[in-house]
Amino acid sequence: MAYKSLIFNDPVHGFVSVNDPLIAQLIDHPWYQRLRRIKQLGLTNLVYPGALHTRFHHAIGAMHLMAEAIDVLRSKGNKISDEERRGALIAILLHDIGHGPFSHSLEHSIVHGVTHEDISELFMDRLNKEFKGQLSTAISIFRDEHPKKFLHQLVSSQLDVDRLDYLVRDSFFTGVSEGVISAERIVKMMNVGNNELVVEAKGIYSIEKFILARRLMYWQVYLHKTVLSAENLLVRTLKRAKELAGQKKELFCSPALHCFLYNKYSKKDFLKDPTLLQTFADLDDNDIISAIKVWMKHKDTVLSTLCTNLIQRRLYRVELQKEPFSTTRLKDLREKVKKKLKINDKEAEYFVVCGEVSNDTYRADEVSINILFKDGKILDISEASDQMNLEVLSKTIRKHYLCYPKE
Repeated sequence: MAYKSLIFNDPVHGFVSVNDPLIAQLIDHPWYQRLRRIKQLGLTNLVYPGALHTRFHHAIGAMHLMAEAIDVLRSKGNKISDEERRGALIAILLHDIGHGPFSHSLEHSIVHGVTHEDISELFMDRLNKEFKGQLSTAISIFRDEHPKKFLHQLVSSQLDVDRLDYLVRDSFFTGVSEGVISAERIVKMMNVGNNELVVEAKGIYSIEKFILARRLMYWQVYLHKTVLSAENLLVRTLKRAKELAGQKKELFCSPALHCFLYNKYSKKDFLKDPTLLQTFADLDDNDIISAIKVWMKHKDTVLSTLCTNLIQRRLYRVELQKEPFSTTRLKDLREKVKKKLKINDKEAEYFVVCGEVSNDTYRADEVSINILFKDGKILDISEASDQMNLEVLSKTIRKHYLCYPKE
């Protein structure tokens, strides 16, 4: 099949053109098309109704920003070959291909001890065999094994095109204006210094805005307390289903979901059994939602109640505080749930959940955001900025949460 150029009309970046036949084939691949059926923000649409965009949207947008960044770096005299450009575009295009249903919400519920990055690498290795080694450069960039470190930093760092796209995109689809950043300006200010990605000094205020926007988006969108409530409900639903599956109870589910519900797989299993990756590729949001709709009528009280609450948006009440919640409070709430639903102590834990969330605005101990001055001096943003101080930037904010039924 002859591949011509593809054009996507992206609501965030405008028209995105794909002129590389290999990249066009990768986009058309069933494993990549699956990303159309995985929502970028999990269950965030239960709080912000417009947040229905997908991982497909995001990866195309990130690839567009990568192309822009490569063009900018080349225009400033940095040598990037056509093969390296293609590799960087493919690396960012496929960076999220390993996400399971509902993205981060079920990261540890479908498989255990295997991250979406691990599965992305497995997909990329398999695709590299299928395309006869044409993804080798992309994989070396993705794994930070390529000599030009700045290419990996464009894919994964504290200022990568992944973050630039998801902040702009998530802000657009949720309607939360605090996440609005000037991604195009930040890209225009990029350069390379000492083989690392840097931002020219005149772009420093755009970087400051980016850092603050990221913090605000975490508390207002990604860690919004009602989003936490919905995601906890979803995680507990899958946990209960797995518990029943472990007891050999019959559960309606697609063949792919059945495979992961009734078995516990590790990364070694994925490496050992080549069919397992294809089974994972058959999973998307639809498998989970279809199962949950049927489980609403399951005879197990815990599972049916959890599923009904989720489908009918009867979300938990959520409390946030700096200190852990007392065991007395937890015990009192679980006693009330036990009496109302006529369930035991262990089952009540599905309805009263506590945990911790944290938000890092900027980690100076990780790959820094470096600012390049006209005299050639390079400083970390925390040192270069006259608006922020290192203590505020580096501080990790932790909050404890408690979820329980509203009734």
